[in-house]
Amino acid sequence: MTESNARTQEKSPLPRLILTLGLAIVAVGISVWVFLSNAAPSARECPVQTEAAGKLDAAAVGELAALLGTGEGRGYRSLTFKKADGTDTSISAFSGKRLLVNFWASWCVPCREEMPALDAIAGKYNSDTFMVLPINLDMGEGGLTKAQEFLAEGAYQNLPLYADNTFAAFERLKTDAVAIGLPVTLLLDEMGCELAVLPGPAEWATPDGEAVVEALIGL
Repeated sequence: MTESNARTQEKSPLPRLILTLGLAIVAVGISVWVFLSNAAPSARECPVQTEAAGKLDAAAVGELAALLGTGEGRGYRSLTFKKADGTDTSISAFSGKRLLVNFWASWCVPCREEMPALDAIAGKYNSDTFMVLPINLDMGEGGLTKAQEFLAEGAYQNLPLYADNTFAAFERLKTDAVAIGLPVTLLLDEMGCELAVLPGPAEWATPDGEAVVEALIGL
């Protein structure tokens, strides 16, 4: 090899470029792996359901105008809470039913005001394929008792007591950027997949509210 050729090889940027590209590819691969590993399980639990979410969004007018069709793939089958007797259950126990899941607390004034309308909707539409599912979030050891007393005082005939006094269910909603306050309502399909979200209260026992419920049932 001549001195000239050796000098040319030393100055050639090709080996260094190949090494740099190789390291960049490895770094990108690691970044993608970390992102997918850290992605919230609920974000990958369900298929995207744009059409169904769009139908609910279109039905949400007037008193229900704040409802947002989502259908982005979030699922809640693993969301756990307790029955009135204190035993554990989850959204998966209601498989086969489309659900109007309302998160409420006895200290939440808008929640309390919304309950009569939810009771009326449940009385009219609850069936083998649809259910209004209220989940109370009064915290602490006395949370379940407070919820029982409130429901008894209101003499609600169609709203069973389910509760999560750990507040973990709502923390999950906050983590998924679904809600920041109470009340909040999720509309779920028969597999526990989110189709729409309503932050805040609504006049459910109105033609507008009934139109949304009927749209969910009719999907």
